[in-house]
Amino acid sequence: MAGEDPAKAAVTNAAQLAVMVAEVIDANRYLVLATADQHGVPWVSPLWYAHAGYREFFWVSDPRARHSQNIEIRPRVSIVVFDSSAHPGAASAVYISGTAGMVAGPDLERSIEVYSRQSLEQELPAWTPSSVQAPARHRLYRAVAAEQSVLQPGGVDVRIPVAVESVAAHRSPDH
Repeated sequence: MAGEDPAKAAVTNAAQLAVMVAEVIDANRYLVLATADQHGVPWVSPLWYAHAGYREFFWVSDPRARHSQNIEIRPRVSIVVFDSSAHPGAASAVYISGTAGMVAGPDLERSIEVYSRQSLEQELPAWTPSSVQAPARHRLYRAVAAEQSVLQPGGVDVRIPVAVESVAAHRSPDH
């Protein structure tokens, strides 16, 4: 259509949006986690992450860290994944909201395997369940995405929702 912004036209359907989300998540190593304390005071933390199915995001932290303590009090979190080295206006970002918590019990084995595999793929250390259980310093945390969105092309802070299930359908289950 004449006069239509080509950037806006480039990303219009659900399949394209899902691929964009998967590409951003796969291409980056850090997420920014936003939490809040009991008074609603916000706190943000950059964290190295691994993911499973573009829906579960894992990181290790000291349970005494402020973001870990905030999650204990208020499990609702927001996350953004983006390339901080991109030229202004050229970066794609994925915005995520969901719930987070420490991983324990029957989920620990599968979750630490996902985390460790992606750690090794990036030439970082392997992790085992004992790496994230007492007396170890760190614990494994997981955020489960309830909503994902991307910015409308053109630099306006208008978010376009992307179905979480559609992202996983375009890529492998644990990558």
